[in-house]
Amino acid sequence: MKAKLFNLNGQPVGETELLDEVFAVKVKPEIVHSVFVAQTANQRQPWADTKNRGEVSGGGKKPWAQKGTGRARHGSIRSPIWKGGGVAFGPLTDRNYVTKINTKVRRLALKMCLSAKASEEGIFVMENYKFSEAKTKIFTSLLTALSLSKKRILVLTDGKDENVVRMAANLAKVEIMSAADANVMSVLVAQAIVVTPEGIAKLVTILKK
Repeated sequence: MKAKLFNLNGQPVGETELLDEVFAVKVKPEIVHSVFVAQTANQRQPWADTKNRGEVSGGGKKPWAQKGTGRARHGSIRSPIWKGGGVAFGPLTDRNYVTKINTKVRRLALKMCLSAKASEEGIFVMENYKFSEAKTKIFTSLLTALSLSKKRILVLTDGKDENVVRMAANLAKVEIMSAADANVMSVLVAQAIVVTPEGIAKLVTILKK
């Protein structure tokens, strides 16, 4: 599979080869869905927390005598059946939402997501990221030239690129990450991917394992 190669002015200057083993994989939605759900679950934090009858304050004294009142017997006002009492089987902060993702399945799902983007011509390969100045205005002009200014973009770099981060960090619809950190969620959310040949090589190296 081939993809267009662009210069920093957003103009096509040729084509680059995309390895079919990574960018032309048959998409199976059930695999992508399972990895996406697992990834979102692994990011979930257990904030909900309740107190049981032993943790709620008060309730040390028996509300009324066991017999002779004509009312039902009770031992504590902190019983779960009382208003203001403890909660039976409520959510706790020690709940673990982590779901294991098999490495081969995770890589396969990522290849499927990249293949879907490539088939939709949603991968824009840049010659390099050697901009004259590290200014947001220049990066915005590039996105406009590529007709991506109104889309959600994932920018993949070969390692940490301070200039690209400085240029695009203030853009709300642009996410920047190393190609080595690319994941199913980021690729799915993005409407287009901007990457260099070095970033493509990094993806291929990781996903061919």
